[in-house]
Amino acid sequence: MKVLWKRIPEQLRRLSILVLLLIVLFVMIRTLLVPRDFGKYGHYRASAVDEIVSQSIHYAGREACEECHDDIAGVKSSGFHRNVACEVCHGPGAAHMEDPSGVQLTAPRERGYCPLCHEYLTSRPTGFPQIVSDLHNPMKPCIACHEPHDPKPPVTPKGCEACHAAIARTLSLSHHVYLPCTRCHQDPGSHKISPREFTPTKPTTREFCGECHARNDENTKGIPQIELVNHYSRYVCWQCHYPHLPEAQ
Repeated sequence: MKVLWKRIPEQLRRLSILVLLLIVLFVMIRTLLVPRDFGKYGHYRASAVDEIVSQSIHYAGREACEECHDDIAGVKSSGFHRNVACEVCHGPGAAHMEDPSGVQLTAPRERGYCPLCHEYLTSRPTGFPQIVSDLHNPMKPCIACHEPHDPKPPVTPKGCEACHAAIARTLSLSHHVYLPCTRCHQDPGSHKISPREFTPTKPTTREFCGECHARNDENTKGIPQIELVNHYSRYVCWQCHYPHLPEAQ
């Protein structure tokens, strides 16, 4: 046996020792660290099922709320908050289900709750309803003006800056400040009610920007102009120039 071992190339002998050590390490980990009931039902501890079942139930679930509050559920099902669970705003409802008259759920009236989702943040999607809570009806609870189960604004915003505050602030410093938004974006009307479902258009051809910026002896007026035919003809203008602050790059 010893002679046979010496006949094996040294590289293979070292590799076989390493493999053997890894096998021993795996067996030790499997024996000492992995629970005995792991894998009995699936890729988890079998005893975890009993531990979860033994925990107290705090949340009742959306379906339980709808059994008694079907009128509110009907309003909410077609509102912007239709995918927000009732207990997100009203808290755990299991105790209320067991004793409806003795345990009452509350609605959030403090100013800091709704802004958890609706405070203005540049990282949030464009068109998502946002406010600056220090300036937006301060000292008043949000539900004083907004029906939380179908939170349409009490007055449809008149200007684009109501939702697109960051763009409006940038545009105020731009040469395009006096251009109405609808000059470049066609608004389908329903965009103000369902901004993520109905989005405005934006220019798709170079000729659109060329109406003002293509070189034309009759159209100077201090407006920057280019030879539209040979000025980076492979690209639409806004792929190189940010249209709300279109300084040359």
